[in-house]
Amino acid sequence: MASDTILVVDDEQNIIELATMYLEQEGFRVISARDGAIALDKAKADHPALIVLDLMLPKIDGWQVCRKIRSESDVPIIMLTARDDDVDKIVGLELGADDYMTKPFNPRELVARVKAILRRAEPRRPAQASSIRIANLIIDPARRTVYVDDREIELRTKEFDLLMTLAENDGIVLTREKLLDLVWGFDFYGQTRTVDVHVAHVRDKLKGSQATIETVWGVGYKLEHKP
Repeated sequence: MASDTILVVDDEQNIIELATMYLEQEGFRVISARDGAIALDKAKADHPALIVLDLMLPKIDGWQVCRKIRSESDVPIIMLTARDDDVDKIVGLELGADDYMTKPFNPRELVARVKAILRRAEPRRPAQASSIRIANLIIDPARRTVYVDDREIELRTKEFDLLMTLAENDGIVLTREKLLDLVWGFDFYGQTRTVDVHVAHVRDKLKGSQATIETVWGVGYKLEHKP
């Protein structure tokens, strides 16, 4: 992965030029694509540190591009949508996007979000010697692996961080805002719906575990387990 390379994908040249200008001023190398097919090729060939991805693209739309990239990589993705539509945002988050912005957007805010997400993409904790065992759930912080009995559970970066945070606070209710702070960082611009989407993904992957993420309605989430 090129740590300073940002891939900007948009079919509007003026958007690409505006984003490029502001990102380059902050020292980033910017590459671009104006349709989904080229975006997939460049994502694979250039290994960018982050992708800014428009939803409405020719050839292959942004949802399909996100789905394909996410099946192969954990590279952070900021989705762009021309509509302030919660459905677009939720679908994007469910496909694995890390954040979203609505057009027209402030290019300085885009730069701030890129920097914040890249900071949070770095390993959040030093390696720890001991694993955390909760019922038949085993979390190894050093190797960043999760097992239910003898079955390894594949979690994405933020999914692991979310589960780890809940495990470290076993039985304690954490609000969505607190989870955003601990997992994504206080300067993460996403809304609390991001937490709900990631919790749903982790729950689905932990089927068969005696440790489960429980919803405390009106408050947040906590990790509970059968004795």
